[in-house]
Amino acid sequence: MAQVVWRAADRYRGGEAEAGIETRHAFSFSGFYDPGNVGFGLLVACNEERLAPGAGFAQHPHRDIEIVTWVLQGELEHRDSAGRDAVVRPGDVQRLGAGSGVRHTERNAGSGPLRFVQMWLVPGAFGTEPEYEVVRGIADNTPFALPRTEAVLHVRRLADGERTAVPDAAFGYVHVARGQALLDGGDTVLHEGDAARLTDPRERELCARGGAELLLWEMHAEPRYG
Repeated sequence: MAQVVWRAADRYRGGEAEAGIETRHAFSFSGFYDPGNVGFGLLVACNEERLAPGAGFAQHPHRDIEIVTWVLQGELEHRDSAGRDAVVRPGDVQRLGAGSGVRHTERNAGSGPLRFVQMWLVPGAFGTEPEYEVVRGIADNTPFALPRTEAVLHVRRLADGERTAVPDAAFGYVHVARGQALLDGGDTVLHEGDAARLTDPRERELCARGGAELLLWEMHAEPRYG
């Protein structure tokens, strides 16, 4: 049973400050490459994004990747080449299954700051039909099973002192979206923006300290290419 804690301060810095975009990468991404940190389980990106009002990403392509977005503050507008248009708000889960290929834009559609976490996972099948969905106001303890993968997202919003188990899987990924949490009630404190990468995380738990919002990935496989 192994664990690696990746602190918020150690995330790779990206984005374009002059364009109102600030990004923090948990894994190798774009111009940042570390051969020892290219992914964990099926997860190959976990980006914290902050966009100023009106700022965003111009139309760009994706292929054979599953993109899951969790908004923490503000309103994220999505538009894609299939004609889909949606605004994603806090509490919503957005999924873009790029499949055989899709182009999309993302921007801050609100009048205030936008903050979101975007996570990319490798699918179990390639060249499939592109898919898109938004689950509105996902409830605590409601698992979101990612289609075409062996991965499940769990959202936990915990009061001070409240506990939750880490889902049992070959790979467990914990991202602290807000607040703080203790891992296994011990000395490992996860602060906002920190993440824990857990191998075979059975019988492990998290305890909120002062309240916490957690994104927990349950992954049962590693990427299979070809």
